Amino acid sequence: MTQTAPARHIGRTTLYFFGALGGILFGYDLGVISGVLPFIGKLWALTSWDKGVITASLSVGAIVGALFSSRTNEALGRRRTIMVAAGIVIVGTLAASFSPTFVLLVLSRLVIGLGIGLSSSTVPTYLSELAPAKWRGAMGALNQIFIVLGILIAFLVSYWLGPISAWRWMFAGAIVPAAVLLAGLVFLPETPRWLVKNGQEDEARRVLASAHGNTVNLDEEIATIHEVIRLDTEEKPRIRDLFSGFVRPMLVVALLLAIGQQFSGVNAINAYFPTMLIGLGFATQAALLSGVLLGVTKFLFTAWVVFVVDRWGRKPLLLIGNVIMVLTLVAAGLVVLNVHDTGTRGLLMLVMMVLYLVGYELGWGAVVWVMMSEVFPLKYRATGMGVSSVVLWAATGIVSAVFPIISDPKSLGIGGSMFLFAGVNVVLFVLTKWLVPETKGRTLEQIELDLRARQGVAAKS
Repeated sequence: MTQTAPARHIGRTTLYFFGALGGILFGYDLGVISGVLPFIGKLWALTSWDKGVITASLSVGAIVGALFSSRTNEALGRRRTIMVAAGIVIVGTLAASFSPTFVLLVLSRLVIGLGIGLSSSTVPTYLSELAPAKWRGAMGALNQIFIVLGILIAFLVSYWLGPISAWRWMFAGAIVPAAVLLAGLVFLPETPRWLVKNGQEDEARRVLASAHGNTVNLDEEIATIHEVIRLDTEEKPRIRDLFSGFVRPMLVVALLLAIGQQFSGVNAINAYFPTMLIGLGFATQAALLSGVLLGVTKFLFTAWVVFVVDRWGRKPLLLIGNVIMVLTLVAAGLVVLNVHDTGTRGLLMLVMMVLYLVGYELGWGAVVWVMMSEVFPLKYRATGMGVSSVVLWAATGIVSAVFPIISDPKSLGIGGSMFLFAGVNVVLFVLTKWLVPETKGRTLEQIELDLRARQGVAAKS
């Protein structure tokens, strides 16, 4: 039996802060490449393909990390898996900071991605299994707040170090959140659901009392967790099981959310917006400053979503976000194709991208990670999150690798690329309206039990 140190009586703020801090690793390493590319592009004479490879290498590594996340989650627990991820990121970041060549930088980004993949598929599960039902949406959205905070920090660091072209120090900045995360999790508990599943009920009770306070009936909560575990212990979870029975509809929803989040175009903006502006005639520092403004927008609206996700619901926010993204992407495409004054075009593009990110962060930013961790039954949660994260990172890699090519003037160009992403968001609106359920205000066990009942596989008494 796995042994776990006794739970400390800690405040919920501390618990969720360190639990969500893994999002900063995710965000910083996604965002920092936007500040690095303008410098290494000139230094190493990179082609559009080269830029795509360096950017997408993080996603490739993350796919591998996400593939292993299910096994490490079940074997080590959620907490230790995140700690391992933080250690891997530190090693990869040191390697990236000292990389002398293009090839070694790509390999270093692959290592960083391995840690990010483990973290990104585990942190939402960690948060959702610790949070009370009425706060779970807000606590899950904390993960996205920290992701966008990491992106904002990366943009600020890039702007600050831009005048001295210190791109190596831009990479090195990721060591700070990784080290804080690693240190903080030493003092935090494992989730009660994993503890109960591994025969540590007394410890699970202490964690529930520490995390939920007086908002939960401990006996009732433990009994509910035991009931779901009883239903889920007939056979060990396998990936192929996700494609059968009552689990399949939820897998479809999770994959739609994972693919849609990236195909909406967000990481083309996160990673390449300064490069886009430079291509439209902006100076490097002005382009990096514009990135900071985008980061501030992402952070403010993600923080706002925390206060509305459990009142407005998940699905309405997804749909509202799609509408805003479609309108702003179409407008951005028209600006690129029809406005020829460099200053005016750059300013209008900045306005459109700010509004685009408002739509994204309202819906597909925070809500996706919340819902992916909610829809899977306990037995399949780690496996389902692992598969969903693999697909999400694969989609990220595709967008990151392809965007420099399709946005090249010899291909679709920046304007045509904006129209393409707008079309994708129209499709996402239709699929979300049709397929995605509402999950607000229900415990994870209620979601699973209701799903079983609807599919005619309710538990035997």
